[in-house]
Amino acid sequence: MTELTTAERIKQKAHDLVMQYGIRSVSMDDIASGLGISKKTIYQFFADKDELVEAIISDKICDNQNCCLQDRARAKDAIHEVFLAMEMVQEVFQNMNPAVLYDMEKFHPRAYNHFLQHKYKFLHDVIKENLERGVEEGLYREDLDIDIMVKARLETMLLVFNQQVFPRNKYNMAYVETELTLHFLFGLASQKGHKLILKYQQERTKK
Repeated sequence: MTELTTAERIKQKAHDLVMQYGIRSVSMDDIASGLGISKKTIYQFFADKDELVEAIISDKICDNQNCCLQDRARAKDAIHEVFLAMEMVQEVFQNMNPAVLYDMEKFHPRAYNHFLQHKYKFLHDVIKENLERGVEEGLYREDLDIDIMVKARLETMLLVFNQQVFPRNKYNMAYVETELTLHFLFGLASQKGHKLILKYQQERTKK
């Protein structure tokens, strides 16, 4: 196994702390202390916290895009692709602090703009192509308005981060996202698709 470079170790530690506590709550001192290095060492690789956050988000987006493409390639059908995505999202959200998105929007606009590009271009296309595939396979309703459904899905995906609607002390992000996804999926499904959703649900429960 290849040993991580110093820059990779810094990004990994920063990522772990940010996911746990949110971006604003994590200082460069916290990251340095967690690695047992000086702040000066971090600044040799990242000019400031903003640049470090950008690097973390960029890596996260890259990982997400690779997973989406892999899921699409190995999915048996459109519904299976959504279930594979649910597994990925559950893993990401399981221990994620919902403040991350708010902190990024408020304090790190360059990283947030990168995220928005990912959302409105890459994720938009992934969802659109999944809907088109599902209609072709007879698993989604033929009368779907794909444009409206893509937009609805894009916005409800992030509803889980809204602390007024789903406060962290009351709701588990991964569970909420799964429920919202299933609700959306059942709304898309034809009779044939409905049966397949139930089949994949049963298989998922057995794991």
